Amino acid sequence: MATAAPKSSDADAGADKKPAWKKWLPIALLALVGAGAAGGWFIWKGSSKQESHAEEQAAAALQPPVFHPLEPFTVNLNGDGQFLQIALTLQLASQKEVEHLKVYLPQVRSRLLMLISSKTGEEISSTEGKQHLIEEIMAAVREPFAPGLPEVKISNVFITSFVIQ
Repeated sequence: MATAAPKSSDADAGADKKPAWKKWLPIALLALVGAGAAGGWFIWKGSSKQESHAEEQAAAALQPPVFHPLEPFTVNLNGDGQFLQIALTLQLASQKEVEHLKVYLPQVRSRLLMLISSKTGEEISSTEGKQHLIEEIMAAVREPFAPGLPEVKISNVFITSFVIQ
């Protein structure tokens, strides 16, 4: 009867021992797959934001402009006793902006009367003077009407009547 020789503990350790890189291979593969998935998600999310922004711009371009005419002003001009009768129409971003502006219409008119009355007839009679006045009117209307309120989204001002006497 032959008895089997006892196995040495060194042989057992050598048979069960794997190289270090084989132990870390599954973890490295999982990390790589996770990083690829995260990168793909960020790329997909970014492209969907760009697409939605482009769609919003296209929708905004298709919407008709929103105009709000103001009652005509008669203003004494600064200087030589002239006065100006002017009618303005504001182009706003949306009907919501028009409703917001209507609430503060006395402030709008006051700002514009103060601005226009500070001008002389000579300053605003030229085309360049009128264009500069339009820019100043837009800046005056754009300013928030109370602390914490957003700016008014105004895109243009149209002079629909202009008489200096």
